[in-house]
Amino acid sequence: MLGHDGMLEDVAARLISPVFIGRGAQLADLQAAFAAVRRGEPATVLFGGEAGVGKSRLAAEFAGHARAEGARVLTGGCLELGAEGLPFAPFTAVLRELVRDAGVPGVIELLGGHAGEMARLLPDLGATEPEAGELAGAGAGAYPGEGRGRLFEQMLTLLEQLGERGPVMLVIEDLHWADRSTRELLSFLVNNQRALPGVLIIGTFRSDELHRTHPLRPLLAELGRLAWVQRAELPRLTRGETGELLAAIAGRELEPARVDGVFARSEGNPLFAEELLGCGDELPESLRDLVLVRVQQLPDATQNVLRVASAAGERAGHTLLSAVSGLGDDDVEKALRPAVAANVLVADTDGYAFRHALIREAMYEDLLPGERGRVHVRYAEAIAADPSLAAGRAAIQLAHHWYTAHDLRHALASAWQAAAEANRVFAYAEQLAMLAKVSELWDKVPDAAEQIGTSHDRVLEQAAQVARLLNEDEQSRAFVSAALREIDRDAEPGRAALLLELRGRLRPDLQDAVADLREALSLVGDGQHERERAAVLASLATRLRKTNAAGQARATALQALELAEQTRDLATQASALNTLAGLDHGDGPGISDTELDMLARARSLAIRAGDHNLVLNTSISESHLLEGLGEHERAAQVARDGIADAARYGLARTQGTFLAINVAEPLYALGRWDEATEVLERALALSAPPRTHACLQGVATAIALARGELAEADSLLASAIQLFSELRGRTYLHIEENLSAAQLRIELLTAQGRYHEALTAAEDSIRRYDLQPSPRYAWPLLVAAARAAAEITVTPAAARAAGSADAAGELLGALDAEAGKLGREGPAERAYQLTYTAEVLRARHAAAGAPASLAEQAAVWEQAAAAWEQAREPYPLATALFRAAEAALASGGAKDAPATWLRRAAEISADLRARPLGAAVALLARRARIPTDGTAAAQPPPAAGLTPRELEVLRLIAAGMSNARIASELFISPKTASVHVSNIMSKLGAASRGEAAATAHKLRLLEEA
Repeated sequence: MLGHDGMLEDVAARLISPVFIGRGAQLADLQAAFAAVRRGEPATVLFGGEAGVGKSRLAAEFAGHARAEGARVLTGGCLELGAEGLPFAPFTAVLRELVRDAGVPGVIELLGGHAGEMARLLPDLGATEPEAGELAGAGAGAYPGEGRGRLFEQMLTLLEQLGERGPVMLVIEDLHWADRSTRELLSFLVNNQRALPGVLIIGTFRSDELHRTHPLRPLLAELGRLAWVQRAELPRLTRGETGELLAAIAGRELEPARVDGVFARSEGNPLFAEELLGCGDELPESLRDLVLVRVQQLPDATQNVLRVASAAGERAGHTLLSAVSGLGDDDVEKALRPAVAANVLVADTDGYAFRHALIREAMYEDLLPGERGRVHVRYAEAIAADPSLAAGRAAIQLAHHWYTAHDLRHALASAWQAAAEANRVFAYAEQLAMLAKVSELWDKVPDAAEQIGTSHDRVLEQAAQVARLLNEDEQSRAFVSAALREIDRDAEPGRAALLLELRGRLRPDLQDAVADLREALSLVGDGQHERERAAVLASLATRLRKTNAAGQARATALQALELAEQTRDLATQASALNTLAGLDHGDGPGISDTELDMLARARSLAIRAGDHNLVLNTSISESHLLEGLGEHERAAQVARDGIADAARYGLARTQGTFLAINVAEPLYALGRWDEATEVLERALALSAPPRTHACLQGVATAIALARGELAEADSLLASAIQLFSELRGRTYLHIEENLSAAQLRIELLTAQGRYHEALTAAEDSIRRYDLQPSPRYAWPLLVAAARAAAEITVTPAAARAAGSADAAGELLGALDAEAGKLGREGPAERAYQLTYTAEVLRARHAAAGAPASLAEQAAVWEQAAAAWEQAREPYPLATALFRAAEAALASGGAKDAPATWLRRAAEISADLRARPLGAAVALLARRARIPTDGTAAAQPPPAAGLTPRELEVLRLIAAGMSNARIASELFISPKTASVHVSNIMSKLGAASRGEAAATAHKLRLLEEA
């Protein structure tokens, strides 16, 4: 090739700069991350950038540095193959690289002596046992999601073992093409990177391809919240760096005008600059033409094979390419040698990859439409004849080639096979995509049922089950409904009933769910389908338990249990016993042997049935029941044991994270907030399903609120409410979840001083939700609402607002109506009832200004404190002691008991680091001149000639209080308060109370008061 300076023939051979240019800041970031993982700290770096900007070159350059420092570098790339991609493709590549390096025995040793689920990704590692429920997704035995969880855990173990032997750099390239399974596994690894000392994770992606709805965006946002994840954008080269790049390729400095021309056209994109340098004086009109310039200078035979190779994706195996092109092995090598020499292709041990995706894309677009279809047909025929030719999953590649070739008959059959293959490697998202494609093609293929050996309603049913595994309840419901429209209910009443039962479980509305289940029962009442009838009854009992129909729920569960025993359906027996145990604990002081026996029997049956999901449900039920009855330690331990079981079953991310709630809640109740926070953080790091994630954030919100971390509480609660909002209407939300979120919102608004918004939120909650089925969660809501009403009446600014007293009074009336109907099943509920009564008395006393009720308030608060002591919950105990002291001191009685209460409240607040409560206790003690730490009561320093007492009075003046109100606050007479006010105004030279307040703010006196 001739160029204007006579040296471009040499340039053509080099093309890629032998010297790495620029990127000093990015290399420094990577070096810092690598140093962090060598110190045992987690670190992930995600590099975005436009196509051709040098992301892969940066990763490769740093990989060289890492290897020089003794690191093992593992690289896998995501592949563009239609909309679905190849599931787990980069991790399969990593496994293949490890096998080449360490051999199969070495990899199996890293995995603890057995390949386990890793063999599903790389069959070279050995055979795998079939997973119970595979393909159908609903079979008896082990929960279908378990194997997927085990696969994730084993990949974590593999990297952990590698990291213990030396530093590891894991590079996942082209994340913009990642399939959902790959994205979820990467998220799992990054979230658990604390368990991977010595492992640096690097990801690259094309940021210019991330449109608003691109599936990678949520993952980047999720990972960006982790402290150890750094996301950076790789910029284009500067003019000076572009000149260095061109000089390195050319072997000498180029004329400034030539550099300026290339820089202007490439705008600093390294790939474009390299290509432009090889163009000579003839500059192409478009990017596509630019990328093709180098290819068009290759021999025609080479270009023909390159076009064929482009249809395979970025990489094509040598033998496959030989078969599709119709050339022999030697002829393929001969044809492609010029492309390798020109750096268009990169050769590896058994195939070829395009140097850059843009080159492949341009070559693929160069295929004529008819030619493109014929090439895909040849790929499909070659892979069908010899599946070993496929670089990845044969069935999925077949589906892609047949579909792209518009051979719908073969596309249907291969998509069905691809769904089975995706299921085998637990790639449920890709399985669902393939099943959806089968359904899409069904009406376009006349003999579709004969082609795949099943009916369309069976395809829809399977899709519903897979969508359920993905927690896509709305999509699952849609598939079930479609299947129900096609199924012959008279011919298959049992199957139709089970589909209705599944839809009932997925319904977001409880009444709709019950309607589906009752319809299902009507189909199996002939005595010929007792097994199905038992399953439907067990599901109905669970739903009735969530309504105010405990009697119906119990009768239904007993009927389900009886039928399940007759049909020897172990799983349904376990489900019915689970429900009965939750219904039968009554109002006693603790859980009885009967309920424990029921739960133990349910657990044993679930284990025998091989249903690990149901085993964990039993742990959830037992820990939930124990906590409701005040058995905090036992509840936490049962849940901890359940988490260990979940990890063993491969359900750590789903059931395991849910059980973390049942550990954190008892720890919160016991005042062990730091331990609870650790549990919550570990569970949140596992990328829990949305509903579980929101519930975990709810417990974290409660801790943040109690510690006065209002910004953190606001952020956590907003995220949880957003998740619930997105789920509402798509999946069933338990009443407990709604009530807890409403309670926390009222408490947060009250803590923020947004009293009227709190009042509105309380009114909305009482109107919207039926509180009666769930007293355990209704009582805290009533307490939060009554407290908001009380704060409105006792806060001067809020009390003066128009209509505030009337609104608070109306709310209290509505609350009383609900409270009168609520039961009290455990010690906490009895304590909440007393707390509610005391808060209502506080609100009504402040509204009416009736001093006579203060002694009654103090007595009820004292009873509430005793109840919280019995429940062993220190935080509400300290709150009740504080309020009891406040009311007793205001009533003018003796100070001995209030002093004792305040000291205990101060001690608990300090231990819990409950700062708002501690500050309120300290302020009350100071006003009453009661020492809370064994020393004299702390006194504020004098300022502006004011005594400590006058500073306290000044603060209340600034708050807008009258003399009478000041007297009440400080437990002094109104006459004494008046004297203090007069002295303050005199010392400050103020003519009015407002002027005194303004002077206090100006002199910053209130900061010391």
